[in-house]
Amino acid sequence: MDSKELVEIIQLGEDSKTLFKEIFTSPDSMADEIAAFANSDGGKILVGVNDIGEITGLTKENIARLNQMISNVCSQKIEPTISVTTENIKYDDKTVMVINVPMGSNKFYMSNGADIWVKVGADKRRARREELKRLLQESTHLYADEQVVEGTSTKDLNMFEVEDFLEQKIDLDYTKTGINIKQILENMKLMTSEKCTLGGLLLFGKKSNFELCKHYIAAVSWFGNDIAGTDYRESENIYGSISALYSDGLAFIKRQLKKTQNGQEFNSLGILEIPEIAIKEALVNAIIHRNYFIFSNIRIFVFDNRVEIISPGALPNTLNVESIKLGAKIPRNPILLSYIENLKGIPFRGIGSDVPRIIKSCEDARIKVEFINQIEGSGQFKVIFWRK
Repeated sequence: MDSKELVEIIQLGEDSKTLFKEIFTSPDSMADEIAAFANSDGGKILVGVNDIGEITGLTKENIARLNQMISNVCSQKIEPTISVTTENIKYDDKTVMVINVPMGSNKFYMSNGADIWVKVGADKRRARREELKRLLQESTHLYADEQVVEGTSTKDLNMFEVEDFLEQKIDLDYTKTGINIKQILENMKLMTSEKCTLGGLLLFGKKSNFELCKHYIAAVSWFGNDIAGTDYRESENIYGSISALYSDGLAFIKRQLKKTQNGQEFNSLGILEIPEIAIKEALVNAIIHRNYFIFSNIRIFVFDNRVEIISPGALPNTLNVESIKLGAKIPRNPILLSYIENLKGIPFRGIGSDVPRIIKSCEDARIKVEFINQIEGSGQFKVIFWRK
């Protein structure tokens, strides 16, 4: 960073990735700020800049003391330890220290033996219970689909579908193995201690199950292009297992789209205005890769000029839009990924080719597609297909 970049950052003001600090006098305070950035998406602490963006600068003694404090804080005040880098930037006759804090890869980070902070805009606050789960998930220490759902049993599973899955899809006739089916389900991590895991319910749960009702799809087809509008063509809440969410969600979208002749014979059924393979891939990704620690629903919005498929949770860890376009992936729900490709009617391959396939099919159809990774708050991932 040079002085020009420093001034540009200061002019933009504080946000979720930038903090101004005139000076640190307390190691505990420094630990809290560094841990908050590490538990979020990383960022920069500009020391020698006051709250209103004035460069006050640091003396040589300040810088020496800060370097020693940073070393002690990162090794002794934050658990697990974390490494940061520093830069000293000269502006006129004043020096600003920039502390670069990376997004933590071993979340969560605790400061001063007691506090777990996260960034919220330009401020920080103590992490809530559900946020702690998400932090653990991001460091692959905790998976939502492995969590036990209290009050459930095999009565909450569609056992006909389970048996068909075992016998037809993975070629296992459990009646001949002599193994109790509950034990098989526990070995597959679909049950634990005779209770269903969330993964088991998502794969084979009955539509009426109370936990599945939290993870539904809200689908709305609007007149016009504004989500604030009050008139809609059709609205539906879609409940059930993954198979039901996928099949009913796909049917809803297809009902809203036009079909074009596109060079086919007069009596042909026509081709969807948006490639069906692209819609299928985006929908199944929203269901499989969403963050199930966030108590929110998948949303399908159809407008006159676009179709949006929105899933709760930003991309995990270091993934970004550019990396997923190249096929990169980090599993968020390993149980679902283990068995989803064997579910009837689900076109999921799990080899990182889904987003490239969406892009290619839309390019061929001359349809513009956008991917938006919103990291603020709980986060969400959005795929937008622009209609002609």
